[in-house]
Amino acid sequence: MKKKKWSVLAIIALGVILLLSACSDSDSSGGDGGEKDLVMGTGSQGGTYFGLGSEMANVWNNNIENINVTATESGASIENLGKIASGDFDLGMTVNLPAYNALEGVGEFEGKKVENFAFIGHIYPEVLQVITRESTGVNSIEDLKGKRIAIGPPGSGTQTAAKIVLAAYGIEDGDYEQYQEGFGDAKAKLQDGTIDASFGLLGLPSSSIDELNVAVGDVKILNIEGDALSYVEENGGYSPFTIPSDSYEWLDSDVQTVSAFAILVANTDTVDDDTAYQLAKVMIENADENTHPQSKHTTKENALNGLGDLPLHPGAEKYYEEIGLR
Repeated sequence: MKKKKWSVLAIIALGVILLLSACSDSDSSGGDGGEKDLVMGTGSQGGTYFGLGSEMANVWNNNIENINVTATESGASIENLGKIASGDFDLGMTVNLPAYNALEGVGEFEGKKVENFAFIGHIYPEVLQVITRESTGVNSIEDLKGKRIAIGPPGSGTQTAAKIVLAAYGIEDGDYEQYQEGFGDAKAKLQDGTIDASFGLLGLPSSSIDELNVAVGDVKILNIEGDALSYVEENGGYSPFTIPSDSYEWLDSDVQTVSAFAILVANTDTVDDDTAYQLAKVMIENADENTHPQSKHTTKENALNGLGDLPLHPGAEKYYEEIGLR
């Protein structure tokens, strides 16, 4: 009888151990049934990335079980890629050109190559808009020498593009008063006359630029043209882009500028294949749930724009194969 009693107790003890083990596994972050928290770097408030990225996070969270994506403000492209490299971000919005540089370890990533990221999908075309006001007396980019200019936050694709464009017109660091901030802050400074111009790598049209014009009534966009346009193409990789006059009600004529692609990349150390598959699928197929106007560009037809030579995340690739894009 004594032996039988100990056998029963042993069976009960083993059952308790297995139950506790199962509970522990199910409660762990990222385990079966556990919620996976992902941090996505966007951009500065007032810019396209922050508003659009917040909407993207909402759509994912509403459509993917056990996923919680938090969109966080950042310096945008370069900072997002850097924080993916350090493991601080799981996802990041970036211009495709800095992403190419990060992979090759050139340009702003000289000596600090980033290899732990992969392409998830195209978001929207980014259009460089150089904004000033009639009251500043600035009529061309050449006129920006000696002026007060917002060139975008440190670590942003906007700042990289701004410096290339200014260099194309012979304007170097020290030739102007530099404000390193996003378009949200720059808009307020343009409105009160603290600065003379601002660079913005933004969606088209930009609601922030429209809001500025409503407030001041004399906004204009400067052209990038001629030899300077060729310089920006050759040294920055940007493509020529014409802003049609009907992009804004107040715009009188077409404007020549440059553009690139905004893309989403993922940290391959923290975003597994199944998660990447779900992110790509929902991002494309549920884009109509996104209220931001730039979400209209997130389509199957555009999905691989900006991929270039970047690695495609295996999970996202599986989705694109299913819809016939690979």
